[in-house]
Amino acid sequence: MQLPEKFRERMVRELGEAEAAALCEALATEPTTSVRLNPLKVQSPKWASRKVAWSRWGHLLDERPSFTLDADFHAGAYYVQEASSQFAGYIMSQALGGEAECEGKYILDMCAAPGGKSTHYASLVGRSGLVVANEINRSRAAVLADNARKWGIGNMVVTCNDSSRYQQVEEWFDAVAVDAPCSGEGMFRKLDEAQEQWSEGNVAMCAERQWEILQNAYAALRPGGVLLYSTCTFNRDEDEHILERVMERYGDDFEAVDDIPTDESWGVVVGRVGVFQTFRFFPHRLSGEGMFMAVARKCGCGGKRRALKSKKQLIAPVDKRSAEELGRWVKDAAAMKFFTAGEMLYGCRREHYVDIEALSGIVSVIYSGVAMGQIFKNKLKPDGALAFYVDFRREALPNCSVGEEDALKFLRKHDLLLEQMMEGLNLIVHNDLPLGFVKRIGARVNNMYPNSLRILK
Repeated sequence: MQLPEKFRERMVRELGEAEAAALCEALATEPTTSVRLNPLKVQSPKWASRKVAWSRWGHLLDERPSFTLDADFHAGAYYVQEASSQFAGYIMSQALGGEAECEGKYILDMCAAPGGKSTHYASLVGRSGLVVANEINRSRAAVLADNARKWGIGNMVVTCNDSSRYQQVEEWFDAVAVDAPCSGEGMFRKLDEAQEQWSEGNVAMCAERQWEILQNAYAALRPGGVLLYSTCTFNRDEDEHILERVMERYGDDFEAVDDIPTDESWGVVVGRVGVFQTFRFFPHRLSGEGMFMAVARKCGCGGKRRALKSKKQLIAPVDKRSAEELGRWVKDAAAMKFFTAGEMLYGCRREHYVDIEALSGIVSVIYSGVAMGQIFKNKLKPDGALAFYVDFRREALPNCSVGEEDALKFLRKHDLLLEQMMEGLNLIVHNDLPLGFVKRIGARVNNMYPNSLRILK
């Protein structure tokens, strides 16, 4: 597909003839493929690869496999995340003071779907931290929730709101990430529709939306907190010019973070707009797609996080008998709090419950912690999400290990009857990774894999 002529002209103006020509030539080549491992589930990739230089868990693949037909992908062993995008996790880790200092932090990912950066932040902050992942579009928020389930750490809250709602969670987050909706120029070689939909009018519209979201992000960020802004586009209207507006409005309220180190061999173009350190990713300079990122710190010292107050109570703790039944399905029941939200029972770390309860009354929460399932006649009918949970206690029921062929049958929700299946509930396991539950009743098996995750291919 031919690149939009107006885009070419803009790049020549902003980058110069030689750089623009190199960029446009690179946009006609095949995109790279990379993954980020889930460190609580796997430690090494199964394919030929090389490390993503700036990502502890990132790997560039020599060729693109069929992820849809890989059971490990469906088990949450890794996330297919573009290498440039993984730099956001590197910035976040560095800006918060290093990996050890990330533990326990509260991060708001304001434009989070489908969840690549959110799950990365979830790995960084660990079990004691909390990632609130927001998406305004409900169908995209549902995909985000599915990816939170599969990642399985249990430290994510998925919400579906306009960013303005977070003005009501004022000065509360240790970091706010705005991966802003943009004109998508960095996706030109991956998505034909990105080129088809590009226009200078759309660039201007995106810039106004980005500015609105950043104002709401400022309100939600604690003093001393980190603001990370990113787009997957090249033009300055959506990148540097947006930061210039931030400096004009809030310049006295932001300060620079300690310089985030980069290696010249990485090919990342580092710059500065006011106190913001900036990072540009060009596909002719590195193995990755086009992106722009920037980071700065809100002035001040946050002190102790204040308690949120909500007039609504939409979740409630379960009764003692239910808590005992739910507790036998997790490794450390004493560390968890179990609660009801609608007809579903959930679990979360005990220290997160008060915050999740308050958030549920302020913003629209569609998923939090880990979905446990429903109790019938004092016994849990487990939700599919529980199988993905990294602290799920597998000894709670019989395990049925399957090979690749049977794993794919299960993931397609086909009939699956194996000799080693016990009567009643069974956990389906492949490559030592739980995939979900089945219930055997004599010669019949009920496949309990969630319909929203089923392989259709």
